[in-house]
Amino acid sequence: MYNQKEFMSDLEMRNIGEPEFIQAVSEVLESVIDVVNNDPEYLDARILERITEPDRVFMFKVEWENDDAEVQVNKGYRVQFNNSIGPYKGGLRFHPSVTLGTLKFLGFEQIFKNSLTTLPMGGGKGGSDFNPKGKSDTEIMRFCRSFMTELQKYIGPETDVPAGDIGVGSREIGYMYGQYKRLRGENTGVLTGKGRNWGGSLIRPEATGFGAIYFADEVVKAHNDSLKDKLLSVSGFGNVAWGACIKATELGAKVITISGPDGYIHDKDGISTQEKWDYMLELRASNNDVVKPYAEKFGVPFFEGKKPWEVKVDIAVPCAFQNELNEDDADALIKSGVKYIIETSNMGCTTEAVNKFIAGKIPFGPGKAANAGGVAVSGLEMSQNSMKYSWASEDVDDKLGRIMKDIHSACVTEGTQSDGYINYVKGANIAGFRKVADAMLDLGY
Repeated sequence: MYNQKEFMSDLEMRNIGEPEFIQAVSEVLESVIDVVNNDPEYLDARILERITEPDRVFMFKVEWENDDAEVQVNKGYRVQFNNSIGPYKGGLRFHPSVTLGTLKFLGFEQIFKNSLTTLPMGGGKGGSDFNPKGKSDTEIMRFCRSFMTELQKYIGPETDVPAGDIGVGSREIGYMYGQYKRLRGENTGVLTGKGRNWGGSLIRPEATGFGAIYFADEVVKAHNDSLKDKLLSVSGFGNVAWGACIKATELGAKVITISGPDGYIHDKDGISTQEKWDYMLELRASNNDVVKPYAEKFGVPFFEGKKPWEVKVDIAVPCAFQNELNEDDADALIKSGVKYIIETSNMGCTTEAVNKFIAGKIPFGPGKAANAGGVAVSGLEMSQNSMKYSWASEDVDDKLGRIMKDIHSACVTEGTQSDGYINYVKGANIAGFRKVADAMLDLGY
C-alpha cells in the first residue's frame, strides 16, 4: 500500500530543484492513489514508481551563429516519458525559462492528456532555453537546424513525434523539418504542426483553443447551462487564445480580455471580429510579447502590469503559462461570481487556486483535459500523414469536437462525487491513468 506523503517525499529527494514536476505528480497522485491501493495488480507491478520516472532523457548542446558571426550556445532537451500506448508525443518549447524540471512536468502531464484523447500516443516533451524574441529569421533558422541536427538522432514517426509549443510555431517547425529531411532523406510524419502545403493538418493552429471551448461547451451543458451570451476572460494572445476567441464567438459567447507580460486589455464589445482575430496573429508574429498595441488600435482600456482575472466574467480561460492563476486570483474570480474555470494552459493554475475552486464547488476543467485539443489534432495529422491523405477542415473540426466530448464524458464517469459535484481534476487523472497503467500491465516489465 502506498502512503502519499512518503511517496512524494521520496520523489522530491530524487528530483531536487524540480518544483513544477513535483507539483504535477502530487496533483495526479492525490487523485489516483486510492485506485492504485485498491488494485493488487497495480501494486505488484509498482506502477506509480514506473510511471513517474521518464523512460529516458536526452540533454545536448546546441551551437549556432548569430548574424554577427558570434558563436552562441544553448541547451537542448528531449524527455521521452512513457510510450505504453504509442510513440512519444509532445511539443518543443523554446523559451529562456526552459529547464529539465519544466520539461519533465510537461512530459508527465502529456502522458495523461494523450491518453484522454483515446489516440495511440505516449507522452514526451522537449525544447531549449533559446529565446526567439528579438532574433532574426536567419538566426532562428540556424538555431533550428543545429537543434534538429542533435534531436533527429532520437525521434522518428513510430518512435517520437514532436510538435510545437511556446516559441515554436509553423516557421520553426518548417526549419526543423527541413533539416530532418536533409539529414535523413525522408518525407515522414516526424513532426506535427507542419505547414498546410507540406503535410500539415487543417485547423491545427486553432486546435487547442477550439478544443478548450468545445470542452467548456460540454461542461456548461452538464450543468444545464449554455455558452450563449457568456462572458469569458482569456489570458495570453497567441494561437491558443486566438483559437479560443474564434470558437467562443461561433458558439455565442463573448471573450472580453487577452493579456501579455505587459498587462491586459478589456474589450467590452468582444474580441469577436475577423479584424481583431487577424490583429492577434500580427501581435503573435511580432515576437514582442505585448498586448498594449491592441488597446491603442481598437481604443479599449489597457491595464499595465495586471492580470485579467479581476474582470467580472462567467468563465475564466487561462491560456498563457503554468501557474499563471494563483490563490489571490482565484479569490478575486470567486468573489466576482465566476461560474466555470477552463484551464487551457498546462497547469495554468496553482495548486492553491485549484483547491479554492473545488472547495467552492465551481466546475474546474484541468489542462490535461481542456487543452487536449491541440495534441488531438496533432494525432489526426499523424493519421493523415500515414495515409498520405488530407481531410477537409470540417472533417478535422468534427473529429476534434467528438474527441473533446468523449474526454468530458470520461471525466464525468470517473469524477462525479456522491453530492453530484463533478470533480474534473479527479476524473481526468483517473481516466488518463487507467488506460496507461493497464497498457503497462499488458506489456509486462
